[in-house]
Amino acid sequence: MADYLTLKEVLESKISARESEMSLIDNLCRSYFLFHSQPTDKVCLFFHGFTAGPYQFIPMAQDLYKQGYNVIVPLLPGHGIAGKWGPSNPPPLTDNPRLYLKFGLQWLKIAKRFGAQVIVGGLSGGGTLATWLAMEKADDIHRAILFAPYFSASSKVIDLFVKHVDTYFEWEKLMGPSYPGFELAALRAVLRIADYNFKRVKQAPIAPIFMVSSESDRAVNNFDHQRFFDAALEQQPYCWYHSFSRVLDIPHTMMTEAEGNRYTSLLTVMAKANINSNLTWHEVEEIAYRMSKRRTFKSVVAELGWGDKVSRDMPAMMTLVDKWSIAVKRELQYRQRLQQQ
Repeated sequence: MADYLTLKEVLESKISARESEMSLIDNLCRSYFLFHSQPTDKVCLFFHGFTAGPYQFIPMAQDLYKQGYNVIVPLLPGHGIAGKWGPSNPPPLTDNPRLYLKFGLQWLKIAKRFGAQVIVGGLSGGGTLATWLAMEKADDIHRAILFAPYFSASSKVIDLFVKHVDTYFEWEKLMGPSYPGFELAALRAVLRIADYNFKRVKQAPIAPIFMVSSESDRAVNNFDHQRFFDAALEQQPYCWYHSFSRVLDIPHTMMTEAEGNRYTSLLTVMAKANINSNLTWHEVEEIAYRMSKRRTFKSVVAELGWGDKVSRDMPAMMTLVDKWSIAVKRELQYRQRLQQQ
């Protein structure tokens, strides 16, 4: 216990002192820690999005802390620094992907000191880093929750542009205390990690991932999310996938209400359902299929004898699952088996 409290105090004081010397855009860009007085069963390590800051995970972090988790949201390298940034003076974002990978490994090592089971997660570029950790350190990670990870842009033309053109890109609409723009070489560093992730997912063990997308996301390619999930599921049956309907109009910057998501509470409910349940994706689909027959969640779980496998947030999670699509897929599979016989 003494070692834990010492580590907690040293970490908080050192990071605070270092970031005080950096002249940050806003205090919301500071690394964000929520620690209990002793190690917890679960500790969450979250990585914010490209050009943004730890503020993106504050709402979720506070809720998970109340649930008894320790939470760590570090400021990514080169991010959050105040300055008169623009095309002639771009923000100090690295173009070296190895810097992000080293950063992720360092913080995973720290997180393991604060909880028995580590949950990693991230939004956009932070999700790309969390995905890499889910494969690189699969045995050390309990769950990886990937919010709209940047694997590719919404357009292949944009991907080619990012890969081969050196220029400055400016955000059309600035959300939160973020950089107003960036050099494409900096985004290319994240894309290189994403390319590596895709090459490795079919060959390497992977921790259980929960891929979260939105049909209203205009920044990234949701098809690649589905493609990565399908490949991961072949390696790891406890992987989950969810895509928010276009009706909800949830944007790429989905973690806070200030950045455009009116339904941030849904993200936390889904995260808790995933973290605290012990269901394969096939089992999630089985529950959804039976519920599509006008059965209640409670009756289905009781019938299957899976009461000890589901968390108290799972019923809310199942209201969001596209049960109709799962039922249609099941019926098609059933017909195909009949034809083969």
